[in-house]
Amino acid sequence: MVLEHNLSLVNKVNRLLSWGHWFTFFNILLALVITASYWLAEPLPQTITGWSYLLSNWLGHTAFLCFLFFILTIFPLSLLFPSQKHVRGLGAVLATLALVLLIFDAYVYSSLGYHIGNTSWQQTLELMRSQIVTNLRNFILIVSVTAAGLLAFQLTLSNFCWKKVGRLQAIGIGRPIWVFFVGCFTLSHLIHIWADAQLNIDVVRQDNVLPLSYPATAKSFLARHRLLDRQERASSQQQQLDALDYLKPVPVQLNCPTAASAEKALTIVIMPSLSPTDKQHLNALGLRQLAPHFAPTQTNEALGQLLFGQFVAAPHVDALLTEPPFWLQQAPELFGIEVAADFPAGPAWLHQFSRPEAPVQLRFLTQVSTLSLPSGPLLLLELTASHSYWKMAPVAAWYRWPELRQQPQPAATLHLDLLPTLLAYAGCNTTPGLAGDNLLAPRNLPKLAISQHEIYSFYKDKLVIIREDNSFGIWSAATGLPLNERFDMPMLVDALQRLPALSNE
Repeated sequence: MVLEHNLSLVNKVNRLLSWGHWFTFFNILLALVITASYWLAEPLPQTITGWSYLLSNWLGHTAFLCFLFFILTIFPLSLLFPSQKHVRGLGAVLATLALVLLIFDAYVYSSLGYHIGNTSWQQTLELMRSQIVTNLRNFILIVSVTAAGLLAFQLTLSNFCWKKVGRLQAIGIGRPIWVFFVGCFTLSHLIHIWADAQLNIDVVRQDNVLPLSYPATAKSFLARHRLLDRQERASSQQQQLDALDYLKPVPVQLNCPTAASAEKALTIVIMPSLSPTDKQHLNALGLRQLAPHFAPTQTNEALGQLLFGQFVAAPHVDALLTEPPFWLQQAPELFGIEVAADFPAGPAWLHQFSRPEAPVQLRFLTQVSTLSLPSGPLLLLELTASHSYWKMAPVAAWYRWPELRQQPQPAATLHLDLLPTLLAYAGCNTTPGLAGDNLLAPRNLPKLAISQHEIYSFYKDKLVIIREDNSFGIWSAATGLPLNERFDMPMLVDALQRLPALSNE
């Protein structure tokens, strides 16, 4: 009797496990339909290699996620509670919850550009809140119908697999199917290892498209065994970054529908550096210090960001500075420039735009003692930063501007913010938009800066730096102290939303 009972129990467990495998297979097919939406939210590959990786990663990783779900839920349930009714019912409910979560993650990814997780819960809750506030009835209806439809489908599928498990096993396609999905999973990682070593952007740009995706990389393994030259790789990466469109000068059209008068001219003062004595003098004049202001360490790059408001790679900076920026060419009557004779940097054309009556004045000075306080708002900045580790670093920024004082202090300001601010003060806007913020009306996005092949993103007090060798660091923007935090992908993706404004599209 005991033997018969044990055999009966083993048969139940085997049948449940067979049912679970087929139930998982059909859910893989359904999940493939859902995960296809992730690729629709991204630009499609342009090469055969990119498409090969997309297809193998889509098939292999989706199957991996579903099989992982089976291992973590249905498999232990089948061993612990070998009751087919309970396991089939719980399996259907759990599969429904998992697919609802996958659909929600796909929606978050298409809306925000990153997946739900412990570093993106604030943005995810804000997205849900906006949907609930703006359209509560449709939100409840869509969620209810989707969940009910999926639950009905899962119960039907569970019952179908249980009744047909014998016939499905007799077909003999189970093993080839699993070999196919395992092959796709392995192939996707092999392609990514090769693409990572070759810096194939068409492949590596797909790294974070699917949820819980951690593709194998080549750089650390090959470098450890001296099969990859890190210097050569960094040089190749620099060349690819230099070729990106958003690091090239972009034509910008200036529109000034409400041009300002010169009654209270805005004065921007640029100085090479400020000594402690200079800072004491500015404080005695009643100027306030702005929030941490970051500037490049290279003079020409700092001038390029100040005067053109764009990210420009090093090979293009010198060519960019050979001619006056678009705002001086298209509306010269609105802007005046004064350059001290001993100012150590700057192109020759800076000396050609002396217009004391213009509503916006740029003054390049070398001594604070020569500064006379204007009647209008004043903003004073150091031109470049000196730092032994970062390519961008804090510089002194002082102001006397009542409207700016009334604004909440931002986490950090950049040289890129200067041009949008003075253009807005002059009553002008640009097409396309600029990367920086008008300091009197900042956008609700993390700030972004690119300097010498390093990417800087600022949000509140957090500063994320991605270096040219793909390593990263997280720091306090105010103190410069390192923060022991994980890489914040949502913050970087939010910051990168500033880049499309610089394209010609």
